[in-house]
Amino acid sequence: MSRYRLLLVLALIVIVPIGFLTKFYTGPAQSWVNDSLGGLFYEIFWCLVFGFIFQKTKAIKIALIVCASTCFLEFLQLWDVSFLEKLRGTFLGQTILGNSFNWLDFPYYFVGSFFGFLFLIQFKKLSK
Repeated sequence: MSRYRLLLVLALIVIVPIGFLTKFYTGPAQSWVNDSLGGLFYEIFWCLVFGFIFQKTKAIKIALIVCASTCFLEFLQLWDVSFLEKLRGTFLGQTILGNSFNWLDFPYYFVGSFFGFLFLIQFKKLSK
């Protein structure tokens, strides 16, 4: 495994639990952490995953595609179709597809994709 991919795997080992913890957090600002902050880690996660799979693709392209895809998924939440509702009925489906549209999620997608971009750039530098 290349050094770049190893760094991505190590980052994923850290990001995945943090992302899931935002879904189960109870405490101050619980609603914000559960419903909004997780979007930031969701974006970083997908940037790291696609950076691992497409290691020769430029970080900016990965971050833009991840951000655009997530924004599309957010708009998809406005569409009530039976097969999507069945998927959203599962924990994994709800985690990936979401369950309700919220304009306030978009800033977290943009910031998360930006951080994902920064991680990819930094890991490329560190792997040289």
